[in-house]
Amino acid sequence: MDPLESTRPPEGGRGNIILVGLMGSGKTSVGKVLARLLSKDFFDSDHEIERATGVRIPVIFEIEGEAGFRAREHKMIAELVARENILLATGGGAVLSRANRDVLKASGTVIYLRAPVKSLLKRTRCNRTRPLLQVADPAAKLNELFAQRDPLYREVAHLIVDTGNQSVRTLAGQIEVKLKFFTPPKPPVTI
Repeated sequence: MDPLESTRPPEGGRGNIILVGLMGSGKTSVGKVLARLLSKDFFDSDHEIERATGVRIPVIFEIEGEAGFRAREHKMIAELVARENILLATGGGAVLSRANRDVLKASGTVIYLRAPVKSLLKRTRCNRTRPLLQVADPAAKLNELFAQRDPLYREVAHLIVDTGNQSVRTLAGQIEVKLKFFTPPKPPVTI
């Protein structure tokens, strides 16, 4: 199977690229390199939430719970995708909200960075800033999150990229090449 599966991007989107995927899939790392390659402004929605609130994501989870964080996340995503020519790395749970899925898919080309749970666990095992993984069995939690979210990532994605073992630069380069061959769909015909 081609590690770069794709469907057609939206007609609109103002040149935006949006990365979705589970924590540890490389959205921020790949996003920064890809943004430079494509001459886009890079934003990470989690980092922007932290900047706006002045506190780290785990503190927001502790004080407001996941529901409070998700409300902040929705507001930030809506603000960011209103910009033009950006590359946005979303938080892993951004797709849980139907409203987020709708706005993401309508606001640019959405790329799902997909990685096996074993790789995600290896990449996140030493990171204590991921509230959902502060559990007794992080592997079981990642498996649960993958089962829940993979269909949602697929729902919004125009391009699915298996991250594999290649370097961040190689992966960003592969995505850059794939994006060159995307043809925006024709606008729908109104009858």
